[in-house]
Amino acid sequence: MNTISISSIFEQRKVILEKEYNTLVVKINKPKDSAGNGIYDRFINPIVTPAHIPLNWRYDFNEDANPFLQERIGFNATFNAGAIKFNNKYIICVRVEGNDRKSFFAIAESPNGIDNFVFWEKPCVIPQLKGNPDTNAYDMRLVEHEDGWIYGIFCTERKDSNAPKGDTSSAIANAGIVRTKDLVNWERLPDLISNSGQQRNVVIHPEFVNNKYVIYTRPQDGFIDVGNGGGIGLGFIDDMSNPEVKNETIIFGKVYHTIYELKNGLGPAPIKTDKGWLHLAHGVRNTAAGLRYTLYMFMTSLEDITKVTHVPAGYFMAPENEERVGDVSNVLFSNGWIADNDGKVFIYYASSDTLMHVAATTIEKLVDYVTNTPEDTFTSAGSVNTIINLIEKNKSSY
Repeated sequence: MNTISISSIFEQRKVILEKEYNTLVVKINKPKDSAGNGIYDRFINPIVTPAHIPLNWRYDFNEDANPFLQERIGFNATFNAGAIKFNNKYIICVRVEGNDRKSFFAIAESPNGIDNFVFWEKPCVIPQLKGNPDTNAYDMRLVEHEDGWIYGIFCTERKDSNAPKGDTSSAIANAGIVRTKDLVNWERLPDLISNSGQQRNVVIHPEFVNNKYVIYTRPQDGFIDVGNGGGIGLGFIDDMSNPEVKNETIIFGKVYHTIYELKNGLGPAPIKTDKGWLHLAHGVRNTAAGLRYTLYMFMTSLEDITKVTHVPAGYFMAPENEERVGDVSNVLFSNGWIADNDGKVFIYYASSDTLMHVAATTIEKLVDYVTNTPEDTFTSAGSVNTIINLIEKNKSSY
């Protein structure tokens, strides 16, 4: 009777694991073979998955301690990544969720923005506020501000201390704030101070306005329920070391029977163009199958960033095919994009709270889309009229 020694099992598994990992992280990504919509190109492969997590984060390679080479720390999802160009590398700050349901941040970099993403040596170490640690932290937006700092604003979640004794799910969300010069050493600032309920999806504007910091907010009454809150807000902060948001107003509210009927929030920080500030946001509506998250775009004025100038009707991106299925299905979410000096734009988005993807476009295409796509009329009859107008216009050229 043939027997396989434990040592052989360890060595065989190590060879297989290393081969599979090394093959995965160098896999070339290509645009999908489709005419698409002419606005952006999706790519064949997700850019970061739980399988991209380094092996030495997951396995104890001491054979005496782990003779069967079992996975000691499991990872469930890699999603909702902030993004920035840093030292000529494409950097994403990934929300990594372990099998223990705790999320944390980890930096992955790519030479070209579309594939070969490799995690840095260790996850990000985020300092904790004394006496009030984050139970969970996620969805960091990375923004290089004109003050010289790179800011990371993320959602910090803690248990609701006012919840009934038997309620172990109620939570309070707020915006945690860190800043860095190297993406390794993070300075923790106080959490956002706001008088408008719970805050998630908070983003800092990359420039000063009237010598003040500008913050985009998403106030809501409860952790899950929007209540009377919701909408994309905008407010001002005098000093980031005392981040109290003042004069907070809603610049883009919820609208009945739209993709942002239930709630909406800004994704990454806006991109400045000659025509205005380009914004990427998420909109949420309720369905019989649960919440549906899609992405939409709008533009604000260069002269007055509180003024929305263009809003294309409907969604910009929505989950397609395999993107529809995951831990929280039917969700597309983005909190990171990178605009290159040559006009290329890489949009980093997550599918169904599980995997990270990229779409490629240009500033020129995005400005064309936002400024020339018909706006929502908010009625079925109006939508039909918009289609008929295009049909009539095309009679002379189609």
